[in-house]
Amino acid sequence: MHWSTLLGPLPRSQHTEMSKWFAELSESTVGTQSCEMAIYGGRLAATPGLAFLAGYQAALRALVPSAPQGIGALCLTEQGSSKAADMQTRLLDGHITGRKDFVIGGNAAQWLIILARDEADQQAPHLTAVLVATVNTGVTLQPGPRLAMLPDMPHSSVQFQQAQCQVLAGDGWNDYSKAFRTLEDAHVLAALCAWLYGQSLLDQWPQELKLQLLGVLAGLKETLQQPHTEAASHLLLAGLLAQFADLQAQITQALNAYSCQTTAQAWQRDKAILEIARSARMRRLEVAKNALGLI
Repeated sequence: MHWSTLLGPLPRSQHTEMSKWFAELSESTVGTQSCEMAIYGGRLAATPGLAFLAGYQAALRALVPSAPQGIGALCLTEQGSSKAADMQTRLLDGHITGRKDFVIGGNAAQWLIILARDEADQQAPHLTAVLVATVNTGVTLQPGPRLAMLPDMPHSSVQFQQAQCQVLAGDGWNDYSKAFRTLEDAHVLAALCAWLYGQSLLDQWPQELKLQLLGVLAGLKETLQQPHTEAASHLLLAGLLAQFADLQAQITQALNAYSCQTTAQAWQRDKAILEIARSARMRRLEVAKNALGLI
């Protein structure tokens, strides 16, 4: 997908219902890179919540390129903990049993990547990633209450009772949970930055701010073409997160001066999604600096 398509005039989608909106995005981005899906989705989105969904789904497809069509989610936490030793969900003979707290997309999710324990008795906890369709027998989704942040993004809990699944190659923690955090940070930032850039065109924000948002998008597209496990990629991503954070005062000023109150309030409410897992980002940065000899 050419930059001219991603950056030029682009009407926002008329769909606000999540499944229909994502179907439109998926049809428009067949064969594109994951970052292009995130940026284009941010441009199409009417709300920060839908932009977040675009980034999140793009990150899942970067993690598992063979992922099915439709809305997916990666599920890790159980009873508020993401530690392997605290998890009870188990994989045995190609079936999983257990429960996960949080399914982004709620009951609209069509497939899930689940982190499940599979170690033998008396061995240290070990996680394997599996893919399961939500229509499978033994899968039960339970809608959760709307959250104050991203209120247009539903979520559910999910329970498994001997549900059939597909085991994914690799280590569940390093190759899926840990890797996804990096991919999610980058793709969600790309989608939300693209949403703001689209807003800047609609409302005629100052040109300097538009160009600064473009700089972040260009950096993200380049960074996401690098191996997401490498220290250099982690350092570049940290730099772009810091660059975007430094724009927040200008963004707030532009929203208040040029955009409607509803739009400004939506961004002030939903931008908190970028603060989740800040401590994990800081640890990732320190590890990257160490690996590159920058301490």
